[in-house]
This record gives sequence, structure tokens and C-alpha cells, in this order.
Amino acid sequence: MKTNIYMIRHAESPFVFGEERTRGLSEDGFKAAMKVADVLEQEEMHCIVSSTYERAKQTVQFLAERKGLPIIEYEDLRERPIKGLDYQSSWEELLKAIETSFQDIDYALEGGESTRQVQNRAIPIINKLLEEYCGKNIAIGTHGNIMTIIMNYFDTNYGYEFWNSTSKPDIYKLAFYDGQLQSIERIWKD
Repeated sequence: MKTNIYMIRHAESPFVFGEERTRGLSEDGFKAAMKVADVLEQEEMHCIVSSTYERAKQTVQFLAERKGLPIIEYEDLRERPIKGLDYQSSWEELLKAIETSFQDIDYALEGGESTRQVQNRAIPIINKLLEEYCGKNIAIGTHGNIMTIIMNYFDTNYGYEFWNSTSKPDIYKLAFYDGQLQSIERIWKD
């Protein structure tokens, strides 16, 4: 049976050091979140899931309201810190670390999580959702890095270059047959 997972990368959210969990969407981000709901209006949804981070939940909130579904939160779908949340780094250092982490899935900066560690916490949830909602459609409010890491688990062609090309928000439809990834299609139109 075909099961679709719609990975919805969160909309624009101004970065504030120390507020990784709680920072929400910008005004433009809320407008884009409304467009996410518009894009998925015609798709039947059976489950809406999200990271516990506010910006991810806010990005799927309008969709959840339109579909009359609750947002089920999973802590293990939170964004991956490539470096510990208590450490500040330059954007250049983080970009290089992210790139390296897709070449060496056990690499992370001090206090951060490797690609393998993130897959070990996130993939069991994806597999659980695929089993519980077999033959149905699932929307996941997510983040660019963990979204790419999940996709990379099923298809290693999805790595740093892909991550670096995504937008905020973004939507990818992952089609699975009997738990095996068959196709990925970008459905967000900038």
C-alpha cells in the first residue's frame, strides 16, 4: 500500500541565540504558513505530526485547523544541533560542519549530534508512522536539517547540496510502498 509523508520545512523564523525551542515565525513566516495550508488544501490528511519546536508547529497549524486534526508532537523530531545549543559559532563554521556531517555520518561539533545519532532517534518514529498510517497521508512539521537527514536515511543522494537548496517553507512528498521509499517530489512552489 502507498503511504505518503509530506515533509513541511518550517517557514521564516528569525534566529535568536538561546531560543532554539521557542522562537516562532516572523510575520512573513505566518503568511507562508497559510500558503502551506493552501498548497495542501486538496490533499486528504490522516495525521499531522510536528517537531516540538514552536516554528515547526506554527508552520502546520493552519493546515491542522483546516483539516480538523490535532498536531501530534514528537520530541525526537526536533532539529539537529550540529553544535551544542550552549555554544555560539559562525555561520561559516556551521555550514562546513553540516557539509562534513553528510560525508561522515558520525561527525558533529562539540555538544552536537551526528547524522547517525539523529537518524537513530528519528527513523523509529518515521517507521512507526508508516506502520500506523499505512495507506494514508501524513504531514510532518519539520526543520531543514533533520528533514534532509531523514531523507538521506532512505536515499543517500539527499545530503548537504539538497539541504542547502531548500527554502523556508518547503514541502516534499515522500511516497512509500510497504515501508520502502519509492519517490520524492517537491510540491512547494516559491
